[in-house]
Amino acid sequence: MSRVPHPPRSFWLAHLVRGTLGAALSALFRTQVVGRENLPATGGVILAGNHISYGDPVLLWCRSPRPVHFMAKSELWHNDVLGFGLDHFWAFPVNRGASDRSALAKASEYLKAGDPVGIFPEGTRNFEGNVEAQGGAAFLAMRNEVPIVPVGITGTDRIKPPGTRGIHFPKVVISFGKAIDPAAFEGGRKERVEAMTAEIMRRIGEEVSHAREVAAS
Repeated sequence: MSRVPHPPRSFWLAHLVRGTLGAALSALFRTQVVGRENLPATGGVILAGNHISYGDPVLLWCRSPRPVHFMAKSELWHNDVLGFGLDHFWAFPVNRGASDRSALAKASEYLKAGDPVGIFPEGTRNFEGNVEAQGGAAFLAMRNEVPIVPVGITGTDRIKPPGTRGIHFPKVVISFGKAIDPAAFEGGRKERVEAMTAEIMRRIGEEVSHAREVAAS
């Protein structure tokens, strides 16, 4: 990673961009949010969603009722300009493919401060639904005793389908589900993480189906 992450003391730029460019993007994609009442108004919480497009974190960042710190792949910080933007837009890096203790520590720091953290459990964009989910979201929820809100996103896969040129503007629906309490899972840590991860993915699937129903209505 060529650029060392350096979050600013104040995220005024993120608030400005979210209220201007973010609002414009939301309008262009006719982004509809359902279930916003399921996101706790205060306190640390993890948003765990499906990931089918680069548009997922962008539009979720724009439309979440609360500002979200997104965990993003460390390769994005190879570009100094992009890295600077990510630092100032509430993101922080994670090294994929291995346990990244610094990323987990940063996520825990935000959660303990009462901020939402966004994670895509599959770890990468997944068009086919055949990528095994990682246990990081469940581990963080249990470690910090915070709930996970499952998020289903639909429509973003049509923004720029593989093999096509140009950007399209489909309707995007974001569905927030009821929170998952880590205290509801019993057993040893490994068993609890595995059980909670399976439940997270099941609930994300339900929210994706709900988002599709809303989009079609």
